[in-house]
Amino acid sequence: MNKKLLRTAALAAFGIVMGHGLACAQDTEKLTLRQAVALALQNSRDVALAKVQYNIALNEASVYRSDFRPNLYTGSGAAYTSGYPSTPGGGLPSLFNLTYMQSIFNLPGKGQVKAAEERAKNSKLGVDRARDNTIVRTATAYLDLANVRRALDLMRSEQSSAEKILQVTRERAQAGQELAIEVTRSELTAARVQERIVKLEDRDETLADQLRSLTGIPENHSIEVEAEERSFVMDEAESQLLSLAMENDRGIQEAENERVARQRLLKGAKGEYWPTVGLVGEYQLLARFNNYKQFFNPNANFQQNQVIAGIQVNVPIFSAKTRADISLAKSQVNESELLVGKRRQQVRQEVQQEARGVREVEASREVARLDLKLAQETLEVVQAKFDQGRATLRDVEEARLEESDKWVAFLDADFAREEGQLKLLEVTGQLAKVLQ
Repeated sequence: MNKKLLRTAALAAFGIVMGHGLACAQDTEKLTLRQAVALALQNSRDVALAKVQYNIALNEASVYRSDFRPNLYTGSGAAYTSGYPSTPGGGLPSLFNLTYMQSIFNLPGKGQVKAAEERAKNSKLGVDRARDNTIVRTATAYLDLANVRRALDLMRSEQSSAEKILQVTRERAQAGQELAIEVTRSELTAARVQERIVKLEDRDETLADQLRSLTGIPENHSIEVEAEERSFVMDEAESQLLSLAMENDRGIQEAENERVARQRLLKGAKGEYWPTVGLVGEYQLLARFNNYKQFFNPNANFQQNQVIAGIQVNVPIFSAKTRADISLAKSQVNESELLVGKRRQQVRQEVQQEARGVREVEASREVARLDLKLAQETLEVVQAKFDQGRATLRDVEEARLEESDKWVAFLDADFAREEGQLKLLEVTGQLAKVLQ
């Protein structure tokens, strides 16, 4: 009796474990578009890398800025000397030394600091660009997957109609009411439907894998997306879109930041004609070794602690490098100004092109919508005739086949419109406001 109970309990436990494993293997993640975008931003390595690069740029600016902050050094050492007692740096032999340095007035160094700060802003823009790229990739994959799955449903319905047409055609051919070529034609139609289903299924798997990779969803989880109709239309006029693009385009902002950085470097290069001023301080604990008695009066008062504190001023008299630095900086500023103008012109062209593209795909979608409506109304007419006995089943299925084709064409046109609207949002800098 106990063995039977144990066997029953073991089987029950095994069933629970297998059921749990099967349930885990069939877990489904239901995602909205905003949820998919949020997960992609959390898991994006491109965004994480851009943030690291931004921190690197900030740290580079801190390196240049460190010269204008207190710097304290200490150390000691030993060396053999023959002759006048000194250290390798030219100072007196000491057991211990402490040095303080801080730059107060240094125009070239200040220019380097300002330029590094402006270039760090570009790294921050790189984070925003990586974020927008991730949003576009995720939204495009999500919308395309929803479109493919709706098309698959339609194509499977179309496959059923094609099979019915093939069956009717074969029956009529066997009865001598259709030519053999009509059977071949029906077989070809069914084969083409099957081919499209296979391609759509492969596309479904590819997009699902891409979306899982972007969002961090486990590979053994299926993804369920919303198949509702969306619109990212912008009501602004083309002039307003252009203004938004000029204001928000990161390429323009980067070019302008680089121009400011080079202007700072030019100002710093001109500052090489000016003196540099810094605070200096030094403490040494002197020693009596290294031939000290041979070069100094041993009977004189020996003060072991030596302190030096003051301001160090370096005045340039002549430097050929200064003129060369200024010429180089001027040419770099001229280049940056041209790059800003070039980028503005590119943005203007991109906005005009994307706005025209959106208008074109919207017009194509309207044509596809009316084409679908016509196919639906035609199917209703043929169905009514069939109910009255004035049309055959083949006529109905052919009309239904035509309607399915028009549905797929409409879905493709609708996805093209959504994709074009996303690109326009990206160009005008409105993408994050809509999808975050």
